[in-house]
Amino acid sequence: MHRIATFVEKLPAHPNAEYYKVYPRSVRQYPGGTAFMAADEQGCDKLYSCGEKAPFEGLRREAGGTVFYECELSAHNAAVLRELFPFCGPQKVLSRKCTFGTGDRLGLATPGHIAAVRKYDATPVLAQQSMRELSLTGRTFRDVIDDVTFYVFREGYTGGYGADGDHLKTMEEIEAAIGSGCTMITLDLSEHIHRPEENRGDVDDAVKAYYLDRAFPLEGGYEIRFSERELRDAVTIYGEALAFASQAAQRFFNQEDAPAELEISIDETILPTTPQQHFFVANELVRKGVRFATIAPRFTGEFQKGIDYMGDLARFEEELKIHVAIAKTYGYKLSVHSGSDKFSIFPYVGRWTEGNFHIKTSGTSWLEAMKLTAMQAPALYRQIHKYALTVFEKARAYYHVSADPAALPEVDLVPEELLPKLFEEDNCRQLIHITYGYILRHPVFGSLLRQLWKKETGRYTALIEQHMTRHLEYLSVPYTGE
Repeated sequence: MHRIATFVEKLPAHPNAEYYKVYPRSVRQYPGGTAFMAADEQGCDKLYSCGEKAPFEGLRREAGGTVFYECELSAHNAAVLRELFPFCGPQKVLSRKCTFGTGDRLGLATPGHIAAVRKYDATPVLAQQSMRELSLTGRTFRDVIDDVTFYVFREGYTGGYGADGDHLKTMEEIEAAIGSGCTMITLDLSEHIHRPEENRGDVDDAVKAYYLDRAFPLEGGYEIRFSERELRDAVTIYGEALAFASQAAQRFFNQEDAPAELEISIDETILPTTPQQHFFVANELVRKGVRFATIAPRFTGEFQKGIDYMGDLARFEEELKIHVAIAKTYGYKLSVHSGSDKFSIFPYVGRWTEGNFHIKTSGTSWLEAMKLTAMQAPALYRQIHKYALTVFEKARAYYHVSADPAALPEVDLVPEELLPKLFEEDNCRQLIHITYGYILRHPVFGSLLRQLWKKETGRYTALIEQHMTRHLEYLSVPYTGE
């Protein structure tokens, strides 16, 4: 390490080399050489290779008699890192007990995610983005995985991570995500799910004979029974969705060597998933031979973006116990979507799943970035806040939120030191949460924000670590230290 630090300080092409920062956890040996990362005086990360040349693309340099290569954080070099150091690449992780999705919309939050998760008995899904998020941020699945690759190498995180093609709806989207390296696919069945009043005729006699007039025992002493109405509703709501899931599984997931694991998402609905409906979905998937790792039901109550759970906690807990029993009976784990900031239900999730769950967060890391903006650049934040008010109704078309921006104080009248406190208000959190695409694509705000976040990367990492740690603590994930 001393040898590497010494030669970095002597980089002849950089008169400000004394400001270079070597990331000590990144120093790794490969056959014939050493690779590591360092930040230059502008705070830009670079990849370095010394010794025999690895197949990185970079500029050949010499310092203190040492030949080395200065390499950009390119797609090619990310692929080389994954080949040389397999821990840098995504893995199939859903068989592990607690898995934690940490969507990084900005490509900047991953160091904070790693800092938090490495202290707990949890496996992160660091590369998690939906098609909507990619569209609004102008990124691709490969961009997301490459960004995570470099951060994992930089931070020396060897615990393994997943890559989730989140809320995919078509065969083409699945194929693109897997081709880009995603190791998990969240299959969003919402376009094939129907409302119960869309009754499409009588239930098949064979289905009636299988499900009616019998009890299905579950783990924990629970059992599931169906009335004719409950069975008809289940078939109407999920019949088409199950057929589509079966087709997708046959094409991508049922093979022993399938490159990605499957999560079934039935949470994007207006009505909650009843225990009978959850059982029907799980049982039919098994009967159809679908290989899947998790199911995300639509739990009772509301899981709105960026704020705590809204609903009857006692009812949530009672129904959660049965949902967990169904998952245990069939050997998969529950997935909780829109899990950001749902602190009031986290203790129940941790307790009743016995720590065996998957949870997704994403927007909350974006909110921490905007809170940082309010802290460090109040004038810029005020401008963005006012702009978000003008596009809120457009953004609302994509999300179910209950925010009332009119209830917020006039941002110009809020003292600078109190601006970050706005992020303790649900109305502000949802206003900024759902307008992220408009803000990032704004011709002025997008570039100004990235300049700020690059300058304040240390503070942002600390905020993310603190916020994600709070999630893990409330979920009762065991603390392991580092």
